[in-house]
Amino acid sequence: MSPVTGSSSSPAPEGTPRDHGLGPRAAAALVFGSSAAVLVVEIVALRLLAPYLGLTLETSTMVIGIALTAIALGSWLGGRLADQVEPRRLIGPSLGVSGAVVALTPALLRTTAEWAPVMLLLIASLTILVPGALLSAVTPIVTKLRLTSLAETGTVVGRLSGVGTVGAIVGTVLTGFVLVSRLPVSGILIGLGTLLVVGAGLLEWRTRGWSGTPALTLAVVAGGLATTVAPGGCDAETKYHCARVVADPDRGSGRTLVLDGLRHSYVDIDDPTFLEFAYVRALASVVDAAFPEGEPLAAHHVGGGGLTFPRYLAATRPGTHSVVSEIDSGVVRIDRDRLGLRSGAGIDVRAEDGRLGLRRLDTGSRDLVVGDAFGGVSVPWHLTTVEAMTDVRRVLDEDGLYVANLIDHGALAFARAEVATLGRTFEHVALVGEPAALGLDPTATAEGGNLVVLASDRPVDLGAAQEALDARQTGWRIATGDDLTSWIGDARPLTDDFAPVDQLLQPSATRGSQ
Repeated sequence: MSPVTGSSSSPAPEGTPRDHGLGPRAAAALVFGSSAAVLVVEIVALRLLAPYLGLTLETSTMVIGIALTAIALGSWLGGRLADQVEPRRLIGPSLGVSGAVVALTPALLRTTAEWAPVMLLLIASLTILVPGALLSAVTPIVTKLRLTSLAETGTVVGRLSGVGTVGAIVGTVLTGFVLVSRLPVSGILIGLGTLLVVGAGLLEWRTRGWSGTPALTLAVVAGGLATTVAPGGCDAETKYHCARVVADPDRGSGRTLVLDGLRHSYVDIDDPTFLEFAYVRALASVVDAAFPEGEPLAAHHVGGGGLTFPRYLAATRPGTHSVVSEIDSGVVRIDRDRLGLRSGAGIDVRAEDGRLGLRRLDTGSRDLVVGDAFGGVSVPWHLTTVEAMTDVRRVLDEDGLYVANLIDHGALAFARAEVATLGRTFEHVALVGEPAALGLDPTATAEGGNLVVLASDRPVDLGAAQEALDARQTGWRIATGDDLTSWIGDARPLTDDFAPVDQLLQPSATRGSQ
């Protein structure tokens, strides 16, 4: 008997691919998009957590670790489930549920941080782990659908792995260079959540399978609405900070610049000689004692914030030219739009990294360098090292002065290390602060806070500086010589090769300028 041809019941020859309803382009798009989404969530999570945990090495390590855990868990579970359940039934729920969680994340994290801070780490972990695992499960599920012949195993797995890696790269670059600079982080996450739920809906329409899209759409809408009323709102979300400008109810022209919930600068728009924070009054006292009254200076400021001190120099030393390296262009816009920075004031603000800004300055071109750069509750470590201070010394003239605001708590381990670093670089170093913090008042307990360090290769009139401190009623003292050596103790100078700044700093929820 001759075989019957064209029968629908005839088995396909061994090795012939079966059609699972997912073409190569659709498979690549799903793997590319889900891999990109994982990295978007990871990077934006860092931005969301920075106001509450700080943008420190520990915070970054934690977020990266959770994201990698999610990728590993999702890849394992996705592959296991794809062998037990019809794979097409899994893709829609993976995209949809992850989209709903992503859209709810801004409201969940900010509400938890304000109302239940002890739960913040748990909620933060879940908002990264759940969508990360679900999205990472897409790649093995799609691979299962496309892997229809053992003869193509290497080609299919290699192609989809490569596509997923490219998606992760694109998600990283797109978020870091484009999205964060143009959109608020809540908008990024709500938009991503919407795209994921829409993708789930398209798959549902195509396969006529899972039908949870309407409910997840409501979750995305709820996330968007909740974000508008959740605590922790900003006047502006810059590349690096959640920024607000708060008016002083007791001083009509007074404004406080708040970055990531911490007071960074106080500016009196009408009277730049009014200095609210004690550490700024200490900076002014030291500089006024070190240079003749009214003499214009060539100054460089590493860190700008509200530009309180550059404004003070412009007002008290007419003709002063201040170059300011402020890494956050969003803060510079706030200075111009909300804090009254005017052109022609002798203040040249450059949106650049402080270390790179130093490198661009000519040798011996500055009378004064001021260090006052902070990233939320953290200190940019690369601005604290012997190598960075060597560059500061290079740009100063022979009578130049470096002054810097330091913040530390507890055992003041970072501050001691930074003063030791300056002692390695400059001939003369002194430290200004509250007597308890300097160990000059044995009856008081040091709680930390702000300190001001000054360094130069020529002596500074510390007696005149102390008189200026007393006149400004700071209550601060100056430590130098043996007292300072004893205070530094065995602290190790910081270098580009070894600068564990985040570990030296003591965690404190009240860290900020005073």
